[in-house]
Amino acid sequence: MTDYEPTSTRNLDRYGNGPLPWSRARDVLTADTPAADLTFFVATVRPDGRPHSAGVGAVWVDDVLYFVGGPGTRRSRNLAANPACSISVRLRGIDLVLEGDAHRVTDLDVVARLAEVYRSGGWPATAEGDALTAPFSAPSAGPPPWHLYRLTLRRAVGVATEEPHGATCWEFAGD
Repeated sequence: MTDYEPTSTRNLDRYGNGPLPWSRARDVLTADTPAADLTFFVATVRPDGRPHSAGVGAVWVDDVLYFVGGPGTRRSRNLAANPACSISVRLRGIDLVLEGDAHRVTDLDVVARLAEVYRSGGWPATAEGDALTAPFSAPSAGPPPWHLYRLTLRRAVGVATEEPHGATCWEFAGD
């Protein structure tokens, strides 16, 4: 378990609201993945510097965000060349952007455990070696097998969409 805690917190709110606690975003991620119907988007950088964004199947497990991508997808090719990325999601009561580096997970035990997590949320994933397979996935994932990626969190920005309102940037040391 990583148990990320911010090394610094900066209040971005211009309307007099205090900083949001990191636990607000973390607790919703913990409670709502993988069961809630959340849409995550990963943004990567192409070799020529242009941005690329795609929807991903993501889950928050033990204070770490994991997501999938086929080896031939633009996001996987981009991450192989440059692991820097951001992932955005609209959660209950807070919009969240996570920034860091994403690296492929090849530990067979972790891949098997994440397959179980995805299955508990309704996606019938199975581990086949160091990748995931299933009868179906989102079109943006490419054909199976799918690689599993782990985000090393460096920074997050949250904007509350319900009371108490506010906007906050959290910085993390990463691994």
